[in-house]
Amino acid sequence: MSEMHLSDVNTLRKRARSHVENGAVTEGYNADREEILRLLNESLATELVCVLRYKRHHFMANGLKASVAASEFLEHATQEAEHADKLAERIVQLGGAPEFDPDLLSRHSHAQYVAGNTLKEMVYEDLVAERIAIDSYREIIQYIGDKDPTTRRLFEEILAQEEEHADDMADILQDL
Repeated sequence: MSEMHLSDVNTLRKRARSHVENGAVTEGYNADREEILRLLNESLATELVCVLRYKRHHFMANGLKASVAASEFLEHATQEAEHADKLAERIVQLGGAPEFDPDLLSRHSHAQYVAGNTLKEMVYEDLVAERIAIDSYREIIQYIGDKDPTTRRLFEEILAQEEEHADDMADILQDL
């Protein structure tokens, strides 16, 4: 195992002044930035597709148990939009451009947009989408490893909330 050493202050200062136009991306960035940007943009598309599906489900929910589900749909839509904002912010920090082109969203999204006709179908499709996001984000976290701790932590935070969403949808589905 190699021994890690810390840079002296003068070296840190000198490195910070070189390539200052790269913003937050310093010489110490070890990940394949283009690949990370691709993964971030695919995840952004996934989150935006989920926002749209949850919003539709919020407005379309009907039946005896609809109010509980509709409330969860709206809460999840809001949280998925927050995830999208964080992903877009990270893309910009890494010198990329977040992709918001509606024509590309469904092509790049890991989750599908399946509307569902009944409340049970809606909840089922939301649970499937959450399970896709969970597996996808877990794999991304493993892929990133120690190469980009900031992006890895972002995905870890989003993953934790996606697991909560899946748990919520599983509970509602069981009650239907």
